[in-house]
Amino acid sequence: MSQTNPDKDSPASDAKKTISLPTSRVRLIMKSSPDVSSINQDALFLTTKATELFVQHLALTSFTNGSGREANTLDYSDLAKTAEETDIFHFLTDILPKKILARDYLNSLEQLRDEDADF
Repeated sequence: MSQTNPDKDSPASDAKKTISLPTSRVRLIMKSSPDVSSINQDALFLTTKATELFVQHLALTSFTNGSGREANTLDYSDLAKTAEETDIFHFLTDILPKKILARDYLNSLEQLRDEDADF
């Protein structure tokens, strides 16, 4: 009669193998909301898995449309471009703004001041 390890074959251990984000971090982020009092293990797992799938989709879309395809790289600018140009990621434009140089920003501020002075 062979003894089997119940943890080895349990669905919970199989589920933990399918996610790569740390659930403790996801739990911490979820608990930071004042509306959340307790977190069910199933809800934690599903939120973690959904987050992984979202990040994977964002990365793949950015890589496919990005400039680093030839070099097999993914840059911040690729993510920012995807957020700006793709409808489903447009809500990320505040989180992933396009990078601009300080002098370009100062020039645009000066142009705005000049335009305001004309009125």
